[in-house]
Amino acid sequence: MIVANPTSPAPEANMSGEKYRIGVVGLGVMGRGIAQLFATTGHTVTMYDSAPGGARGPRDQIAAILDQLAGKGRISADVAREARGRLLPVERLDGLAECDVVIEAIVEDLNAKVSLVSALEVILGEEAMIASNTSSLLISQIASGARRPERIAGLHFFNPVPLMKVVEVIAGARTSSDVAAALKTMIEATGHRAVSAQDQPGFLVNHAGRGLYTEGLALLEDGIASHADIDQVLKDAAGFRMGPFELFDLTGIDVSGRVLQGIFEQFQFEPRFRPSSLVPPRIAAGLFGRKTGQGWYDYREGTPSAQRDPSSTIGEGGRVWIAPDCEQFEGLAAAVMERNGVIAPYAEDPDVLILIQPWGREASAVCAEQGLDPNRTIAVDPLPGLSRRRTLMATPATTAQARAKAMDLLGGGETPATMIADSPGFITQRVLATIINIACQIAQRGIATVADIDDAVRLGLGYPTGPLAWGDHIGARPGCGDSRRHSRYHR
Repeated sequence: MIVANPTSPAPEANMSGEKYRIGVVGLGVMGRGIAQLFATTGHTVTMYDSAPGGARGPRDQIAAILDQLAGKGRISADVAREARGRLLPVERLDGLAECDVVIEAIVEDLNAKVSLVSALEVILGEEAMIASNTSSLLISQIASGARRPERIAGLHFFNPVPLMKVVEVIAGARTSSDVAAALKTMIEATGHRAVSAQDQPGFLVNHAGRGLYTEGLALLEDGIASHADIDQVLKDAAGFRMGPFELFDLTGIDVSGRVLQGIFEQFQFEPRFRPSSLVPPRIAAGLFGRKTGQGWYDYREGTPSAQRDPSSTIGEGGRVWIAPDCEQFEGLAAAVMERNGVIAPYAEDPDVLILIQPWGREASAVCAEQGLDPNRTIAVDPLPGLSRRRTLMATPATTAQARAKAMDLLGGGETPATMIADSPGFITQRVLATIINIACQIAQRGIATVADIDDAVRLGLGYPTGPLAWGDHIGARPGCGDSRRHSRYHR
């Protein structure tokens, strides 16, 4: 670490387990959640907000939440009572003078945060630490005008703070390693997982989470599937809690669109982070998502519900040839026969449906290489297996009759199927390859450790597993990662 003034001692880490006097500035949703977390884990929390009415209203809101939790048996009545007693609202900023740590959770504006840091340095003792809950601004920028930048770091919490069990600890270019260590210890004492990240655009979680958005948008741009089908496949087949377009609508397309553009520019126009031209028109039209009633989905008559594909009881059957190199040959054969299908020994007969299972390849490319008839060929994604939603991929020449037969044989029973257009890597392969590649880049650049990357993504983004563990599980596959997005940029 580069220390601003090597002769000036950095604040000492409180490694003894003693409780801190914590200040929280800015008492919106995030600030109140931060205050609640520390008050319930034994710290005294001094609360300040510049809004009319100051900190008393937010203090009462937190107290009401604590009472509700006690009433539901989530915490004991004693814990609730003691935590309420540790919440200390103050009318003036200088009421934070005795704090060991001050966490700011004010508006996401660089000038406002720099001004607050300057004001806090006048008030606080020399050993006090200052942490920013910024999600997008560099800590080094926030500390740029500080007298003692070595005591300033980032603590990026996630909403709702008490329930989201991960916090990013970000050291700026001049942050003391003792300060970063002290803040990490403080966070871990609350029961949350503290992950360390370099002061880079998006830090760790927002950086690692770009792939779901960017590749989801790329699939839509390429006309591979509708936004609803992309979301459904990623939820059912890959295990994501939400697809990229549902997530866009939840966070706000206006907000996420700015983040996408900002990270693209801050990473020197890295192709993996290229924003989509599909987003600006929606922002211009005011279609921001749930908060405006319309985004990628229409919420004006309630939240859209997932559509379950209709199941029929009796399949129409048909003859099917399954490529011998299919990973799930036996499973495909069993699925076909359950729907009255017959496994054909040869692919040449004109009435036979052809099934293949490529990794990272277009179905049409496989047909050209292996001499298969593209009019009768359907590719089945091998990545998620056959027990969940099946993704079927047609070539540009696949006939309507062949598509219908494939949907009946592989999506007409208990397990639903989604038909998509020809693409290298289906939906899940493309999205997971992008997510895993970004995570590999984060590890390779030393922005975070492998363990911190995987834990941060699982806990902060709710992915079913960490991206690097996911990559290890999938392993190296021929053709994987050769999506149009990568070949477009010669990557």
